[in-house]
Amino acid sequence: QVQLVEAGGGPVQAGGSLRLSCAASGRTFSNYAMGWFRQAPGKEREFVAGIRWISGGTVYTDSVKGRFTISRDNAKNTVYLQMNSLKPEDTAVYYCAANYGIGIPTTMTGYGHWGQGTQVTVSS
Repeated sequence: QVQLVEAGGGPVQAGGSLRLSCAASGRTFSNYAMGWFRQAPGKEREFVAGIRWISGGTVYTDSVKGRFTISRDNAKNTVYLQMNSLKPEDTAVYYCAANYGIGIPTTMTGYGHWGQGTQVTVSS
């Protein structure tokens, strides 16, 4: 059973930084892609960034390119999302997701396992 546990959310002022973590357990994740999604109030959940566990290849949505960095620590089975230069529009619940297969899906339907989410609130 895949378990994903997010941590690191909280309040931050605009321009600040946060690092989210996603601790993964229950499988060997070498053939998995890991993704970060976010959902703001009244909006659909959207893709933020993804990474291939073995190769380290990454994909980002345009709005976070240059500000967010996704990475993984194989020894700790943990994926991170470093968020810099945060903006109020980054406020959302951030979810970690995992998918077994090729590529890095960028839609919700591409992921079969989800964490519980962590709230990020950016104030102006």
